[in-house]
Amino acid sequence: MKASDLFVKALENEGVEYIFGIPGEENLDFLESLRTSSIKLILTRHEQGAGFMAATYGRLTGRVGVCLSTLGPGATNFATPAAYAQLGGMPMMMITGQKPIKQSKQGRFQIVDIVSMFAPVTKYSKQVSNGNNIPAMVRDAFKIATTERPGAVLIELPEDIASEDVKDNIYPVKQFKYPIPSPSALQDALDLIETAKRPLVLIGAGANRTRIGAALKNFINYTKIPFFTTQMGKGVVDENHELCLGCAALSSNDFVHCAIERADLIINIGHDVIEKPPFFMENSPEAQKVIHINFFASEVDDTYFPQLDIVGDIASSVTLLTELIKPQEHWDFEYYKMAIKEVNSHLSKYSNDMRFPILPQSAVQTIRDILDDDDVVTLDNGVYKIWFARNYKCIKPNTLLLDNALATMGAGLPSAITAKMVRKDKKVVAIAGDGGFMMNSQELETAVRLNLDLTVIILNDNSYGMIRWKQEGMGFKDFGLKLDNPDFVAYANSYGATGHRPNSCIEFKEILEMCVNSKGVHVIDLAVDYSLNHTILNELLKNINCLA
Repeated sequence: MKASDLFVKALENEGVEYIFGIPGEENLDFLESLRTSSIKLILTRHEQGAGFMAATYGRLTGRVGVCLSTLGPGATNFATPAAYAQLGGMPMMMITGQKPIKQSKQGRFQIVDIVSMFAPVTKYSKQVSNGNNIPAMVRDAFKIATTERPGAVLIELPEDIASEDVKDNIYPVKQFKYPIPSPSALQDALDLIETAKRPLVLIGAGANRTRIGAALKNFINYTKIPFFTTQMGKGVVDENHELCLGCAALSSNDFVHCAIERADLIINIGHDVIEKPPFFMENSPEAQKVIHINFFASEVDDTYFPQLDIVGDIASSVTLLTELIKPQEHWDFEYYKMAIKEVNSHLSKYSNDMRFPILPQSAVQTIRDILDDDDVVTLDNGVYKIWFARNYKCIKPNTLLLDNALATMGAGLPSAITAKMVRKDKKVVAIAGDGGFMMNSQELETAVRLNLDLTVIILNDNSYGMIRWKQEGMGFKDFGLKLDNPDFVAYANSYGATGHRPNSCIEFKEILEMCVNSKGVHVIDLAVDYSLNHTILNELLKNINCLA
């Protein structure tokens, strides 16, 4: 068979459903092989959008999301999605084209060393130089992409190799199982937990995997040890749980950090230094201790250097600890219980404020009230992400898709497209600032063409709001960050979507409720008021007076 046929067959063997991307002339053999395949091509308007879609597929399913580009500029547009998947722990494969490598009459036209360029932001980056190697390369790449920590892989398929005659030699897919931790390591963990006075559980991004949530819930319910989460650990255990302290949306100086500072031991489940720090460790004998429970050992960092590593399958580690641990009478959780009430009280302060343009806290509460427990919100990147991390309570895993690793703009809408494709029976809402939305707004056409039922909310402040907040916090003058926007309602309508512009909080709630229960793509241009960001996040929290 032809090498491109073999490549597609190898992808089918891996269970690939979709390939997101934009083919070029160097991909035409591959495209022809794909034409009669069971795999569906999702044609996008930009390679960056395709990469974000593939990464989100990996995040939601645990299987490898696949995207396709041509050589040169098409492939270089994958750089940001590759870093997004690599840092965020999302299994993704990029397939890129290349000019013929045996004989070419086009010199160096459009040729970039893509394999070397992507090596620093992937787990695997290789060129196919012999078509007969394709089955082994695909199987190896898929295994590497899904092994903890999951991430991005790239295979470059040159034009002449794609058309070669090759032998059919597909490798069977074998599931990889992680080992359980050693008994001595578990005993060390038990000794630290049982002798601690105020242990506290932290749930990070690595715990947001299959089976781990149930094991964690059992551990918390049995031990009664309170917990908090990182931004990407939200929803692993229901945030309405009576023992939930909330999310460490900031690295320090928030109400939840009053409780974190009281802990003498943090049982850290699934967090590592890739995600923005939820707390800072101190290097002193009297400082709190940390147990690192993850699929892999901790990486020493100035902010994170655990005293004990429990390495192995997280669900198995947590289950074994639950079976072995004995809840202790000397554990003191009274401060945590008081802090939970205090946190909830502060977070609800502006949730029903009716001023317009809308406060982000009020927008978050409206969205939470309208959506069901297992509906999905995808976030782009902006200052509103902090308000969603703090105020949007997740009941189920992966129902608030935010990026706290690369923290890139432009991913919100593409991620929502994939979320709706994967979770067809759930409502999906994309949240983006006006800056981030415009970075991949062209994918509205993709969403309309796919006949998706999708709602996009643009939080519009006519500026790059996150950086303006940081600028004000540093005492600088307001400069260089304001912008003008198109008429987003007319813009949405031009794509065949339906645009809306509410003029009050009540009208926003009515429009949102209608949109999420209607067919088609809806875009809501929502004016937002960030004037309290500095007062709350820079002044109030830095002068916080933790309870005695």
